Amino acid sequence: MINKLRFLSVLLILALLAGNPAPVSAQDYYFSVERQLVDVIVNEDGSLSVEYTIDFVNQPNGAPIDYVDIGLPNNNYVMNSISAEIDGKPLTDISRSDYVDIGVAIGLGANAIQPGKRGQLHVYVGTINKSLYPSDVKADEPYASFEFSPSYFGSQYVTGSTDMTVTLYLPTGLSSDEPRYNTPKNWPGQDQPDSGYDNVGGVYYRWHAANADVHSKYTFGASFPARNLPESQIVTAPAIKIDSDAICPALICLGFLGFFILTIYSATVGAKKRKLKYLPPKIALEGQGIKRGLTAVEAAILMEQPMDKVMTMILFSTLKKEAAEVVTRDPLEIKAVSPAPAGLQLYEKQFLDAMLLDSKAKTAALQTMMTDLVNEVSKKMKGFSRKESIEYYKDIMERAWNQVETAQTPEVKSEKYEENMDWTMLDRKYDDRTRTTFGNMPVILPMWWWRYDPTIRPVSSGGGAIGGVRPSVTPMTGSGKTTINLPNLPGSDFAASITNGVQSFSAGVVGDISKFTGAITNKTNPIPQTTSGRSTGGRSGGGGSSCACACACAGCACACAGGGR
Repeated sequence: MINKLRFLSVLLILALLAGNPAPVSAQDYYFSVERQLVDVIVNEDGSLSVEYTIDFVNQPNGAPIDYVDIGLPNNNYVMNSISAEIDGKPLTDISRSDYVDIGVAIGLGANAIQPGKRGQLHVYVGTINKSLYPSDVKADEPYASFEFSPSYFGSQYVTGSTDMTVTLYLPTGLSSDEPRYNTPKNWPGQDQPDSGYDNVGGVYYRWHAANADVHSKYTFGASFPARNLPESQIVTAPAIKIDSDAICPALICLGFLGFFILTIYSATVGAKKRKLKYLPPKIALEGQGIKRGLTAVEAAILMEQPMDKVMTMILFSTLKKEAAEVVTRDPLEIKAVSPAPAGLQLYEKQFLDAMLLDSKAKTAALQTMMTDLVNEVSKKMKGFSRKESIEYYKDIMERAWNQVETAQTPEVKSEKYEENMDWTMLDRKYDDRTRTTFGNMPVILPMWWWRYDPTIRPVSSGGGAIGGVRPSVTPMTGSGKTTINLPNLPGSDFAASITNGVQSFSAGVVGDISKFTGAITNKTNPIPQTTSGRSTGGRSGGGGSSCACACACAGCACACAGGGR
């Protein structure tokens, strides 16, 4: 007899994040699951406890398994009731998932399962409230019910069959003829479960199949008298959910209209926000140590700064390296210098090539450049802590600002500002801080500023300044270059000039920045699939619509604990 308190079980969504953080890589996720134990218990207080134990073998050509998302039935779970272990080693990186709609994220960290290795992952969720529903069982007393679907994975990431056991533990105080089990759906084993009493006197139903798999959806359920359960734990309003195979034939009542409107509104807002989350989820995995050596532009990607700001930073970096000039600012037109100077980053070369194209081709080329840049940063971050690295680059940013803010004269302040401009631009309040730092104090424009502002141009010995601004010019003997003593601007005007530069990208070059970023996000952090499983952004996990019961009938409780929906 299995000890009820020892083998309480949970439903997991395996999110295989790993290996090369780039969404497109030579190494993909490929594993087998030898055994899977899923136990679900209805506690005396009406809450559910669930536990999931999975033995999986990572294939030699598979990427490391280093992160797990746990999909839960609803948001009424108690966070501090959750624990996890990998091969008996406690895991402490447990937090709300920002990848599945409802659930928690568990990082394996240094205990990630490497290619060719095996590991047993165990997760326990002690308390999930309000997961039971009224049953339509005809009896002399009210019945409660629930249904449960174990997680499943995309078939392209799984090989082999799985020895699977699913056990439902019901409350104590029931006779053997009172509970009812639901005929399992899509189950390869026998429909009739083994049943009996566990060590504390509760009825259990157990299904076992040696030839199951973890890329198919199976659904189990039971109904039982609700006499000993708190009424507060039974959700009396019918919950409407959509089955992956059949849609509920009709709306339950008009009262759910508001619910649907709210759901659609939330989904729309969430989708808009998600478009701006272009980093693949696996980059959030906490490795060890700081990734040093990123450029300011790469650090901006790591911080997930807005795309138009990142491209403005790239523009300024090409201007500072004397690789380009701005011909007009509205609309933005750039002329690349030929031959290109040495030392350009790949993204700078791609940027200059893109800016020479017509409008439609330019947008596509810039999206390709940004996608490649996100992938490259993801690759560089492999094995390093994103959190620690972000703090490291924020510290660089603050030290750069400190050099500017502590300078005593306008000349020194402007000099430090020019030297550190690429790092200070990482500040999300860059323009406000520039205004605060300089106030009405003049900013002596950087030596390369004439490349950005077409109204300021160097003059030859017989020429005049363009646009009514005449900087003084000093020939540099033997260098073939010209020293330009540029005018100055008040700090507020200079900050406005930078802000306008960012806005010109958004309006004149890429158009709708949300749409532009969304196209990149679809490649670097795509939406989870909602059919037979999902694998997106480096994660392969439990099936979309895992809680896939149609709740038009009261006997279908939808207390499923599936994954990404």
